Amino acid sequence: MSAKSSSVKVLPVLFGFFVMGFCDVVGIATSYVKQDFKLSETVAGFIPSMVFIWFLLISVPSAMWMNKVGRKTMVQLSNAVTFVGMLIPFVHYGFATCMAAFVLLGVGNTMLQVSLNPLLTNVVSGARLTSMLTAGQVIKAVSSFCGPFIAAFAVSVFGEWRYLFPIFAAVTLLSMIWLMFTDVKRETVSSETSSSGAVFSLLKDRTVLLLFLGIFFVVGVDVGTNTLAPKLLMEREGLAVDQAGLGSSLYFVCRTAGALIGSVLLAKVSDVTYFRANILVAMAAIVALAFAGNTAMIMVIIGCIGFFCSSIFSVIYSQAMKSRPDKANEISGLMIMGVSGGAVIPPVMGLLTDLIGNQTGSVIVIAVCIAYLTFCSFWLKKA
Repeated sequence: MSAKSSSVKVLPVLFGFFVMGFCDVVGIATSYVKQDFKLSETVAGFIPSMVFIWFLLISVPSAMWMNKVGRKTMVQLSNAVTFVGMLIPFVHYGFATCMAAFVLLGVGNTMLQVSLNPLLTNVVSGARLTSMLTAGQVIKAVSSFCGPFIAAFAVSVFGEWRYLFPIFAAVTLLSMIWLMFTDVKRETVSSETSSSGAVFSLLKDRTVLLLFLGIFFVVGVDVGTNTLAPKLLMEREGLAVDQAGLGSSLYFVCRTAGALIGSVLLAKVSDVTYFRANILVAMAAIVALAFAGNTAMIMVIIGCIGFFCSSIFSVIYSQAMKSRPDKANEISGLMIMGVSGGAVIPPVMGLLTDLIGNQTGSVIVIAVCIAYLTFCSFWLKKA
């Protein structure tokens, strides 16, 4: 395959990562919905769960279904679900319709992450997989970074943040059309269709289990930090919600920069060495965040967490795919099921925050997640 024809096939697949980033808008959306409907921290903590709980419930069924319909078809189905979800709160804005939109966003995003990551293997060589996955995370991070700015733009121009939803719907439709007209050769699928029991039995492999939990906690750190950033700025510095949203934007700017640099460095250095070096810095940053007392310090530390955790998902995911290449779809389903950490961690953060009385509770929960990832990095190095 020539470089030109390869790029023609890779670009629409990579563009799908931009749609994948829409799920991260739940970070700033939580602050807006909490304010609009006067919610407690505990109740608001469950809003991200509306998006991320589906990674727990339907990742494995999606992987099994993908064996039948193919990866490209599954990506297109996910785009259709996301498109419909993004129209709902624009048609009628209420707490119930917002939750319905987040549910469909979560369902669509689950199907997309299960299918889009392995679809990359249809258009790039295995040796470039980690680097290309990280490039996809760069695009996802750019999308995540744009979310708070689009929300702030919608508020300033249209008076309501919900006008970001039709913009997301239009981009999703563009991604669907672009991929539709791209010829991606369907993967060869084994005639034996794995049962759910067979898929879950892969967790008996100690490495697969370790990496599954790694995905669970790194997504917990990602969603948790994204959600925490504006809340921490509002609590400690008294900023308004639209101003505090810059904390989320800075987080995604730094995550984008980290993923971009990681996509280059991971082509030259060991995945696991890179993982270990970055997570140790992130551990130091989250400890410092517990004591940060001014806007500048909070923003710098939030940025550090985004930067140094940016490539960890790609490293863990690629390590899992390489461990069992014969079960790529099933492994993808399991790893994406681990994204349900984004549903579990924020409610725990909200509960501990209400118990303690401030956002230090959320910082503690994120610190526990990073501590596990530190253990994971050293275990992989030993292995």
